[in-house]
This record gives sequence, C-alpha cells and structure tokens, in this order.
Amino acid sequence: IMAALTKDAVLAELSKLTPPGDSETIVALGMVSDIFIKDGSVTFSISVPAARASEMEPLRMAAQRAVEGLEGAEKVMVVLTAERAGGANPAPAKTPEAPARPSAKAGVPGIKHIIAVASGKGGVGKSTTAVNIALALSSLGQKVGLLDADVYGPSLPRMMGLKDDKPTSEGRLIHPLSGSGVKVMSIGFLVEEETPMVWRGPMVISALTQMLREVLWGELDVLVVDMPPGTGDAQLTMSQQVPLSGAVIVSTPQDIALIDARKGLNMFNKVEVPILGIVENMSYFLCPSCGERSDIFGHGGAREEADRLGVPFLGEVPLHMDIRTHSDAGTPIVVSEPDGAHARIYEDIAAAILERLLADENSRKAPEIVFE
Repeated sequence: IMAALTKDAVLAELSKLTPPGDSETIVALGMVSDIFIKDGSVTFSISVPAARASEMEPLRMAAQRAVEGLEGAEKVMVVLTAERAGGANPAPAKTPEAPARPSAKAGVPGIKHIIAVASGKGGVGKSTTAVNIALALSSLGQKVGLLDADVYGPSLPRMMGLKDDKPTSEGRLIHPLSGSGVKVMSIGFLVEEETPMVWRGPMVISALTQMLREVLWGELDVLVVDMPPGTGDAQLTMSQQVPLSGAVIVSTPQDIALIDARKGLNMFNKVEVPILGIVENMSYFLCPSCGERSDIFGHGGAREEADRLGVPFLGEVPLHMDIRTHSDAGTPIVVSEPDGAHARIYEDIAAAILERLLADENSRKAPEIVFE
C-alpha cells in the first residue's frame, strides 16, 4: 500500500535546497509556505525578494523536480511570491486608477481569442454565466477552453461536473480536464474544495500565469476566463499582460450592482480591453407554479447602462431554479437542456460574442490598400 504523501515529507525534501548565494536551506529561511496536498497533487509557494525574482526561477524548478520525485506526488505546482523589501519611502504601487501601459502582451500559442467574463462584485452569477457561455460557444462549433481565474473561490470544477477529477502532467506542463467538449483548468483541481486559499497577491498572479501558460490547451478558437469579482491585482494583471480580445460584464439589474459593474467597465477601458457587452443576469423571476413574473432586482438596468455607455447589450438571463440546480449538480443547463428556452438565451449571447470576435478578426486580416 502506497504511503500517503505528507507536508512533512515535502518539507524534508525541500530542506535539501538552498537559494543561490546562501548557506541556509529554503525551509530554514522560512521561504516555503502554503503547502496544499490533494490526491497526489501538491502546491506550495516560495517567497523570494522582488529584486531577485527572475534569478530564482531555477530554484522554483529545482523545488518542483524535488517534490515530483516523492512517492505519491503526481502533479506539483510551485509559485514564486515576490516579497518587496520595506523602506522609509517605498515606491508607490500602481493602482487600477493609473495603470502602466504594457510594452507587449504575449499571446498563448494555439489560442485565437481570450475573453474575460467579469463582474464588479460577487454574487451576480458570473461563473454560471461564464460556464454556459463557454458551452454555448462550443455548441456553435468553436474549440473552447475555460480557465477559472477566481483562485480564492474556484467553482468551475463543481459546475462542470469535474470536482472529483484531477489533471495529469507532461513534464512542467499540465493537461487540462475536459467537460462536455470544453477544456477546463482551475486551481480547484489541485486543492481540497473546502481549503481556503490564503495567498497574497503575487502568489495568485504566479498561479494564474502558470495555469494560463503552462497548460496544454492545444488549438482553441476561444479561451473563456472566469475572472475574480472586483477590480484587484488579478484582474488588472490579466488585463495588462494577456492579449484579451474583449470582456463580458455580468451584472444584476439593481443600481447597487450596476455601480460596481461600471467600475469593471472603467478598468477594462483604462487598459484598452474592448467591451464585448453586458449581460443582465437574474433579470426577472418566473414563478414555476403560477407563471407570474416578478422583477425581484428591478429590470432593464443593465440594458439602460449599456445604452448609456454605448456598449452592446448581450441579453437577459432570468432567475430560474433550473439554472441554479443544474449548476450545482455539475450539469450546466446549456448541455442538460440544450433545446430549452434558457439554453437558447445563452446561445444567443454566445452568438453575439462570436460575431464581434469574428468581425475583429476579419478587420485585422483586411488587406492594406496603398495608392501611389
């Protein structure tokens, strides 16, 4: 019987490694933290000085190889946390209000379009919307991937019916899982569902970078990224470092949600990411017993906001028990009831998104006419 892999075994192996130019081990120096183990998958972080982050990549790789050699370790993810040195006058951090213009955004080989599904706040059904849009794009004949960028609250493993599965690896690269024809990657595949991710911002960014660039996505027409709610480090970094083809904003109709949705819109505008449109989720409620309609959160607010801002309005998704129950059960409504009214709503939204993506693609391919 194979012995269970433990944190002590991981630490013992890492105690053999020393950072460049130091005589103490990375464990003795307190550089190793946040070790998570689930079914042979191991994740942990190594804290390094920000000024030395680039030269520490060989150390990260050595730590990964060391733990991969342990019995029972099937997949290892190591993230570097860059700790900035303190000082009397530390350099001011860049904020979403004044983002630095990126010099270049490196694409992901094989992926034509990357789109973000975002919201200004949590609880508006962003992940449910992202999942059903991805599946609807797949039903329209697209090769689709789905990346769960919500590291603190990864919900896609459960929503896609993959919560008990785990990815395999090929060297440093991870094979994504597949659900209903869509390739899926989430930090939730590597940690227990109830384990809190008490990670600092740099750790989250490092994990997102690895899930994006060290995953064998293959050839994709569209990668849908389920963004974390809000406008923090993860959202800003993804927007600045990844060539997003556009963003879809999800909001409920009431004013308090629309206020936060505007913040998300403004962030993407500041980093020059096109807005593909706004989705009004939980737009209205139809009583399953009597069929009476109730506008629980108001109605039409997102459409009015889209008109006011001059961005496309993608559609209204009702508050309905079937959408919720199928999401919880890991059988999203687009695949469980493909001929139903709700699936058609998501397919119409996906078709509008695809039309915009293809229009942008064709405009980039248009020949340049030169008159001499």
